[in-house]
Amino acid sequence: MKNRTRNDYLQRIDRVIALLEQAVNQGSDLPDPTRLAEVAHLSPFHFHRVYRALTGETLGGTVMRLRMLRALRLLANPDQPITEAALAVGYETPQAFSRAFRQVFDATPSEWRGQDERLAEAIERMSHAPADAVQAPAPLQVEVVSMEPFRVVVLRNRGDYADLDKAYGRLFAWAAEQGVVPHISGIYGWPVNDSRDTSSADCEFDCALAFDRTVGVGEGMRMQPLGGGRWARLRHLGSYVDTGIEDATDVLLAQWLPASGHGLRDVPLFHHYLDDPEQTPEAMLRTDIYIPLS
Repeated sequence: MKNRTRNDYLQRIDRVIALLEQAVNQGSDLPDPTRLAEVAHLSPFHFHRVYRALTGETLGGTVMRLRMLRALRLLANPDQPITEAALAVGYETPQAFSRAFRQVFDATPSEWRGQDERLAEAIERMSHAPADAVQAPAPLQVEVVSMEPFRVVVLRNRGDYADLDKAYGRLFAWAAEQGVVPHISGIYGWPVNDSRDTSSADCEFDCALAFDRTVGVGEGMRMQPLGGGRWARLRHLGSYVDTGIEDATDVLLAQWLPASGHGLRDVPLFHHYLDDPEQTPEAMLRTDIYIPLS
């Protein structure tokens, strides 16, 4: 890996964390995500993913960690009332603060008062993100490819990723009604948000079919372009719906991209599903992950 390039990415993320920490310490409003993406010099399409891949935590996780870090520092002062500490780190009541504190440290703030060694250890631990980056299990076999743009019929699914087969079932049922199933040339999809950070009820995912002829769209569907330009392509083996594809994407963004010399374009990534899950063992399902390169 080119250390200078990777360090450049990490320095951008450090600037984001510094801005968040300043807001938490001053008790001011948190910066807008668009502003944070600008500070990191990253596309808003990819900022959250790159951030998580490089730090090992979400933006929300960072804010929680920084709030607890400030709370620990306040609690280390024996003259600091817990109520004032709660308000200082953004909680409306001491009870809400205590619940959040217990979730993180398995103790209440009052139980930690006066325990200087324990507070010092926790302050040191909370001063750092959980990981600089995800680790690649093996050298990545990434291809940089160019492709012509094509059009896909898209149906957005909202809900648990485990139910995506129903959304694709709707697409295929519509294609059968239109008599265009023989003209399907590819099955695609892409996450609108990260299923690891979003409740299953709020997860959104765009399911898509490509055709080798012109087709219309059904109710609740849309037509949109896909592809075009240069892309990084990584093949993933395994389930279409567990977090393995998300984890592989993290590896691409945290390990391969900083060393590649490429930037990211302001368009979404997408997945190309190559196998029929009804005929292929789950462990052998192939997904090509495409990351847009500038």
